[in-house]
Amino acid sequence: MPQIAQLAEFWSSQVFWTLIFFAITFFVIGRGMVPKVMGTVELRDNQIKEDLAAAQSARDAADQQEEAWRERENENRVAAQGVIADAKAKAAAANEKKLASAQKRLDTKLAEAEAEIEAARVSAMAEIEGVAADATQDIVVRLSGEKVDKRTARAAVKKALTNA
Repeated sequence: MPQIAQLAEFWSSQVFWTLIFFAITFFVIGRGMVPKVMGTVELRDNQIKEDLAAAQSARDAADQQEEAWRERENENRVAAQGVIADAKAKAAAANEKKLASAQKRLDTKLAEAEAEIEAARVSAMAEIEGVAADATQDIVVRLSGEKVDKRTARAAVKKALTNA
């Protein structure tokens, strides 16, 4: 077959050109492009590592700032509670003072009112004794026809009121 006879001629030529093509491809891609691509990949990996490290340091700084803020917040809260407690204590003391002053005024008014009541009671009792003595004189005169003097009638009314 003639096609098989030509195979040896073409085979050596094809192998030669294949080797030339692969050599050119190896040098262009393998020695020219691959190192550039690998350099770019390495730069990208380094950039990613740096970005991750920067993000981690930013996170750590933010965590530290947050912790410092929380501590300040807690200190401020404690200070505010102290101020509130002081204000409550001062208000309670002021209220206690006002209540004591009001109680003194009320006690004074109460003592005055009791004195007035006692004076009115004494006056009313004296008036009642006078009226009762007069009534006693009239009753004795009407019932027995005898006249009793005012002093005796008063003494009898006082005795009756003290026993009652």
